[in-house]
Amino acid sequence: MRLRTPLALLGAAVLVLAGPPLLSTGSDAGTGTQIPGLRFMVPNTPGGGYDITARTAAKNAEDAGLTHNIEVFNLPGAGGTVGLSRLVSEHGNGKLAMSMGLGVVGAARSNHAPKTLADTTPIARLTEEQDVVVVAKDSPYRTIDELIGAWKKDPGKIPVGGGSSPGGPDHLAPMLMAQAAGISPRSVNYIPFDGGGELLASILGNKVGFGVSGVGEYLDQIKAGELRVLAVTGPERVDDLREAPTLKESGYDVDFTNWRGIVAPPGLSDAERKKLIRLAEELHASPEWKKSMEQNGWDDAFLTGERFGAFLDAQDKRVVSVLKELGL
Repeated sequence: MRLRTPLALLGAAVLVLAGPPLLSTGSDAGTGTQIPGLRFMVPNTPGGGYDITARTAAKNAEDAGLTHNIEVFNLPGAGGTVGLSRLVSEHGNGKLAMSMGLGVVGAARSNHAPKTLADTTPIARLTEEQDVVVVAKDSPYRTIDELIGAWKKDPGKIPVGGGSSPGGPDHLAPMLMAQAAGISPRSVNYIPFDGGGELLASILGNKVGFGVSGVGEYLDQIKAGELRVLAVTGPERVDDLREAPTLKESGYDVDFTNWRGIVAPPGLSDAERKKLIRLAEELHASPEWKKSMEQNGWDDAFLTGERFGAFLDAQDKRVVSVLKELGL
């Protein structure tokens, strides 16, 4: 996790999906990667980062010949914790996996969910990505300085939308922005949406002053001219968005990235756990996935099994400490 500001710590970035169904051509029941009937849950609405990652991964796995007929389904609610609860209840189900990321870590804490990611089986962290600060094409704000200048005058009057619950990446990034600009995070009018898909309509309809979400979620809308990108939250400019400065080069000390991964239900056998990890490894190595990562502006952040579990534990602790630091 590459975070240079206190919060940034938290952001380690993006993403990703991981696990869908990555199935490999191996046919041996014990060592192969074929998992007939594999289902991949997306714990938010269609169009968000988890959804894009899951469906991209599923298609890539099938195109690469790694598996067949992976079912991707959405179970939104409470920042991803409805899906998390469902996953945990499927004890011992080796044919179910869930797309997730930093947003689920934060939602579990902010919603005081009875189940956390510590109750799941960690499979893989696949990607990370920067967030983008965006406005509608007809917004009065044309630069990040214009936006923050207006925001500082009356923070509560300019609502900021994000596709995650408090404690998630789309919440933490603007809170870090506020802190860096000298705005009290407590005064920020943050409006959470259940994924980037729901957020998009509010940005386009000018129901929020600006939005914060992952690069891959809004890249198409930015290129089409529907959204104007004012800044990116990471350490470097994004190749497909070279016109957008980083917050840091704009004078705001923020370096924040998000990540996404995949987890499975608790109680899996060692063979089932290893097979899901192998699926993630095969997907990660495929040319189809590498191409999708480039097209979506995702960075490689591959980590599996126990190492991913240790990362999840560290992220949970970081979310708690950052929210306390920000007074939230």
